[in-house]
Amino acid sequence: MIKIFTGDDRIRANQEIKKLLGENYEVIDCADLTPKDLPKIFKGTTIFDAHRRILLRDFTANNNIYKELMNYLDTPHDIIILEAKLDKRTATYKEIKNKIEIKEFKLPPKTDFSAVYNIYNIAKRDGKRAVEELRKIEPDEDPIRFTGLLISQALKEFNPRILKELSKLDIELKSSKIDPWLLVESFLLKIKN
Repeated sequence: MIKIFTGDDRIRANQEIKKLLGENYEVIDCADLTPKDLPKIFKGTTIFDAHRRILLRDFTANNNIYKELMNYLDTPHDIIILEAKLDKRTATYKEIKNKIEIKEFKLPPKTDFSAVYNIYNIAKRDGKRAVEELRKIEPDEDPIRFTGLLISQALKEFNPRILKELSKLDIELKSSKIDPWLLVESFLLKIKN
């Protein structure tokens, strides 16, 4: 098995690596490898184990070995290639993309604080319109993080009624099986002055 993990969310990528490879695996930095090193990595065994679990770092950055990857798809070992960024324009990528699982781990986009604060201010006047605005950003936002930003706005204003409703919302988000965005939308509909 060979898999390629790419992207900037290293925490999620490392969690997946540990899930697939376990706690004890070899880590090889590929910057100084040559094509002569590849048979030992992909086909070789160790005195401790015939089936190896290997993490290769920055394999595709070393073009001399990256272009040889097609020759080792039948490896008996579990190998994950971890890349910060994968160039999808290369001939090698085009060759391997349908033969190797490539999984991207992206960090969520940065929160647009002004949009969150705008939704909060709209909700104090018009809950329905606030929900409409919320639905525009829901796919790129996390409901718990969004609620935290609402709490920070309410604290600045020190509105006890809204803070009480936000504390209820926070508890519901962490304990309820209901879709979190429905809970947030319900809150926005309730806070009109």
